[in-house]
Amino acid sequence: MPYVIASACIDVNDKACVDECPVDCIYEGSRKSYINPRECIDCGACEPVCPVEAIAQDRRLEDEDEQFIGDNAAFFTVTLEGREEPLGDPGGAAKVGDLETDTPLVIGW
Repeated sequence: MPYVIASACIDVNDKACVDECPVDCIYEGSRKSYINPRECIDCGACEPVCPVEAIAQDRRLEDEDEQFIGDNAAFFTVTLEGREEPLGDPGGAAKVGDLETDTPLVIGW
């Protein structure tokens, strides 16, 4: 996964990155946004616009945020609270809108 949204996004969720993403691969949860690793083209457009510096390449995350590598992927592969099946790869966040749920890691944060 090239880019990851980490802990600094929780309860801030500014969404400037959503507007900047050319492939619409940043999905909105309740408390945080998530980058779909299968839809991201690794362009990096999202990283400099994040006002809280929550976005980084997976290999450049702070040690305390490494858990968000798997957590971002889990948002798409695990059945989340309030959903009947995993989100998968819908081909763009605008198609699904705000999902109003988060991963267990973020819910418990």
